[in-house]
Amino acid sequence: MHLYAYLYAAVSSRLAELRRDTERGDSPVPTAVIIFGLVAVAMAVTALALTKANDWMNAIPNHTDPK
Repeated sequence: MHLYAYLYAAVSSRLAELRRDTERGDSPVPTAVIIFGLVAVAMAVTALALTKANDWMNAIPNHTDPK
């Protein structure tokens, strides 16, 4: 029973400390949204560059694919 009382006291004091400290930084959600957006833009740019490069390579006369 002493363990439960100790755990209760430790958790409640920690929660009270966290409630008192209002400035804990930024939420991870906006950071995740920004990273997702950057990844999406990078994928779109890579796909566009790959398409342009393939079109340029296919426009070469007497083009043969490497084996």
